[in-house]
Amino acid sequence: MSDENLLQTPLHDLHLELGGKMVGFAGYSMPVQYPLGIMGEHKHTRAKAGLFDVSHMGQVSVRGTNASLDFEKLVPVDVAGIEPMTQRYALFTNENGGIDDDLMISNAGDHLFVVVNAACKDQDLARMKAGLPDCEVSAITNRALLAIQGPAAASVMARIAPETADMVFMDWRPMVIEGIDCFIGRAGYTGEDGFEISVPNENADAFARRLLAEDDVEPIGLGARDSLRLEAGLCLYGHDLDETTTPVEASLLWAMQKVRRADGERAGGFPGADIIFKQLAEGATRKRVGLSIDGRAPVREGAELQDGDGNTIGQVTSGGFGPTLEAPVAMGYVSTEYAKVGTKIIALVRNREIAVTVAKMPMVEQRYHRG
Repeated sequence: MSDENLLQTPLHDLHLELGGKMVGFAGYSMPVQYPLGIMGEHKHTRAKAGLFDVSHMGQVSVRGTNASLDFEKLVPVDVAGIEPMTQRYALFTNENGGIDDDLMISNAGDHLFVVVNAACKDQDLARMKAGLPDCEVSAITNRALLAIQGPAAASVMARIAPETADMVFMDWRPMVIEGIDCFIGRAGYTGEDGFEISVPNENADAFARRLLAEDDVEPIGLGARDSLRLEAGLCLYGHDLDETTTPVEASLLWAMQKVRRADGERAGGFPGADIIFKQLAEGATRKRVGLSIDGRAPVREGAELQDGDGNTIGQVTSGGFGPTLEAPVAMGYVSTEYAKVGTKIIALVRNREIAVTVAKMPMVEQRYHRG
């Protein structure tokens, strides 16, 4: 897609003013980095707080008398059990048990507030409208979405909005901050404590500038966002998750609450349930794993993984340099018999064999505020 055809978020002019290097991503013009650079942005987020523009993601309202139960027809998740003013990670599955997108669902009291990935938002909206005929499903196009992440995020937000100090990981609140109508969730995509803040488009620039006025806050681009989430063992849809990958293979069983599993009170009823339940009972043939790399050379997406005899056993789905670890880091899929932590395997990079070891994820400790 040419630059002139790329969509722009409400913060586009601010990105340019801040020296953002803009690239096309999911149909949007987005900053991949700022003058601080990917390495500096990554380390700043781990040490203090980074501000991310995630306005390209889709925000959706779902209203209906039985919206939570109805939504369970689309996801293998306990939506009915999401307490008011909290949120939960979820997966849209297909008839083959694959993952068509991952998303966040918040119980806003009188409706569900849903956030989906940018590249999937049109198909996700169509899926919800078709699969929830008794609900009012509406795309929210008049709101931007910001994320502030890092150990200083809580103190920054407490100065601006003291009510946020009482929130813990996966809480969600509507609140007015300095006259701006916001929706705030306490979670994040970096492994650090932080908040996602939905604000009206017309207030996005002022709100972002207010956060950036804090000494601890720097703007962060897509490059550091990717390295941060990789160190934290978090999946990127379209890379580590796709329509051919099941939740069992992706090591996302924690996202399938007991009540929705084969022996649960509301078992099944979602696309691909029989295939997923069969894998739960019998095991999958492959599994997502973390990979630590010998040496300094990064092992990137697409690299073939082999056993000691040169047999292909899997593939890297995300890889790069981990600035916190000061070492390369990757994740990918391997045949289940090679998925045990500590297993030595080989990555093939431009016909060069690099020794890698199956590692426990996350590589960098997650520091969510669980109270």
